[in-house]
Amino acid sequence: MLSAGVLRRGEYAHRMQPGERLAVIDLGSNSFRLVVFTAGSGWWKRTDEIYEPVRIGEGLMATGRLGEEPMERALATLDVFAHFCRASGLGEDAVDAVATSAIRDAENAERFLERARKRFGLPIRVLSREAEARYGYLAAVNSTTLCDGGVLDLGGGSLQLVRVVDRLARESGSWRLGTVRMSERFLPPNGPAKRKQLEELRDHVARELEQASWLPSTGRRLVGIGGTVRSLATAAQRAAGLPSNGVQGMLVEREALDELVERLAALPASERASVPGIKPARADLILAGAIVVQGVLQAGGFDGLEATEAGLREGVFFERLLGGCCSTAGTAGGGADRPPLFEDLRRTSVMNLAARYNIDVAHTRHVAALALGMFDELARLGLHPGDGSERELLWAACMLHDIGMSVDYDDHHKHSRYLILNGGLPGFTPVEVATIAQAARYHRKGMPEPGPLAALFEAEDAERLNRCAVLLRLAEDLERSRDQLVRGVDIALLNGDRSGDGEVELRVIADGESAVPRWAASRETELFARAFHRDLSVAA
Repeated sequence: MLSAGVLRRGEYAHRMQPGERLAVIDLGSNSFRLVVFTAGSGWWKRTDEIYEPVRIGEGLMATGRLGEEPMERALATLDVFAHFCRASGLGEDAVDAVATSAIRDAENAERFLERARKRFGLPIRVLSREAEARYGYLAAVNSTTLCDGGVLDLGGGSLQLVRVVDRLARESGSWRLGTVRMSERFLPPNGPAKRKQLEELRDHVARELEQASWLPSTGRRLVGIGGTVRSLATAAQRAAGLPSNGVQGMLVEREALDELVERLAALPASERASVPGIKPARADLILAGAIVVQGVLQAGGFDGLEATEAGLREGVFFERLLGGCCSTAGTAGGGADRPPLFEDLRRTSVMNLAARYNIDVAHTRHVAALALGMFDELARLGLHPGDGSERELLWAACMLHDIGMSVDYDDHHKHSRYLILNGGLPGFTPVEVATIAQAARYHRKGMPEPGPLAALFEAEDAERLNRCAVLLRLAEDLERSRDQLVRGVDIALLNGDRSGDGEVELRVIADGESAVPRWAASRETELFARAFHRDLSVAA
């Protein structure tokens, strides 16, 4: 098991309270980043961010020391961070600054930290290799459905790998295979990389990873965090012609990564930003990072790399949000030694997004209950497979269909779609997020279609969208007055069987006059026939 790490003076014994903020400052080997997280009543979100490509690890590979120029850039950035924290009213208890590989490994680290603490005015924690790996693990497992597999955290100075079994960290390791180190040691600063240089880097990575004897038994699934992983996922996404709504859950397959490496290696570092998805600030490091990832995939026998937009800073935040090691409702229980994990990430993601936009809870829950009831009845009648994951997508669309009203009532179905696509639903795949968003988009009118997200959809995904959209729309029609008048429905298959023609009768069960919900539901016959290949009638 990974060590628990050191909580910051023990104040993480309790969960964050509504209105509380935490600024996590990640002093990485390549970049410094300040991220502010805010907790509300049943929700949390990122509310501010400052990023600076400091490159404090520049030259460390050759000298073992932090250079004067990189330290000056770092101190200037800490000045900015300090002013920001003071202006934002973020005191010492609301700021957690952590330093990683470059600062941890440098011979003159203490000299720099002394200057930094004076300039910054707040404590700086230097994470051990074990603690850095642990925060990466917390970020990955709290932002994906990873149960068994591996976590890869690639930064400028080091690579951390963690083996996960039943959501718990079992083995871990840290190697000095960061993108800054590997670029400086093996790749030319100008011009395309030569084949010999690439092979030397690959051989070095393979030799280093021989220490991880447990890696081949980790499983087929590998989740990656860090800026390099996000950049590679973005580039692979663009190359495949997929919609660009972030890279959460994006799978970079080995073949796609191999093609990307070939393309990057043929370009000088100064031109690698011409590859769609590669940012200029990371262009000179991305090739080394891609080759390190290749080496991990090869050594572990992984199918590909699944990206998450969470990073070390989210790991630090989740520890604070969930109260360190805890076993309370909503987290994975089992005793004080359990890590702070969400018990059901997919449900948590949906409820977090819904709570951020002040939904009408009674209405939304009733719409969900009606829709799921119809889903179950239609499955019982054999009109669709009754897949559990599809049922969960329908529930999510129901819970989120009205969040666009926080923007405006007019076109709120379109606003809901935008917020779902851009608000983040960790734990869902890109096509699942697209299905939820499009079902919400069509909960008022129109014939459902993937639209600009079509590249994500297979034929069965489009069929799933049709079913989710019509059931959500019918439930919304039945709850049109927002008073929970309609308690449920009885569904029967008339004049036919499971494999042939026939009509589906939807009989409304209400606590009063149901003319309005029956009228509204009766307008959905065309969409219902498209989704379930049966005519629909609505009766009292």
